[in-house]
Amino acid sequence: MQFGIGFDIHPLAKGRKLVLGGVEIPFERGLDGWSDADALTHAIIDALLGATAMGDIGMHFPTGKPEYKNISSLKLLSEIKNKLTANGWQINNIDATVIAEKPKLREYIDRMREQLHQTLGIPIGQVSVKASTANQVGALGNEEAIATLAIASVQKVN
Repeated sequence: MQFGIGFDIHPLAKGRKLVLGGVEIPFERGLDGWSDADALTHAIIDALLGATAMGDIGMHFPTGKPEYKNISSLKLLSEIKNKLTANGWQINNIDATVIAEKPKLREYIDRMREQLHQTLGIPIGQVSVKASTANQVGALGNEEAIATLAIASVQKVN
């Protein structure tokens, strides 16, 4: 069994949709980035890639490539899951935390878990998503950005 850690942070910007874990969340600002800027899914991708020593999200999906402009990060996650499977890896579980002062995320967590479990093809009981705040400290606490942390466990199956 191997483990990987992922981290992502994106600034909040007007005129963008807020997408976390593949779920669009009503809010006056969204995360700015090349893809849909889904920081939760990006952290999970990096955790999976780290666990399998297969690089990082930027190596697989470089910023600036037209084919990734505004792409759903769930599509990127699905592609990584397929690469892991092709290399003999099985995903055991994911645990992630979203750090944001606003919006409050509790009512969206179950939908995020559902999207991630469907995309990864693992039982929903093996997908954990939590939300926390930065207690009004720094860029996160001042509602300038949203950050995420994730850990993944995987194992070789062949």
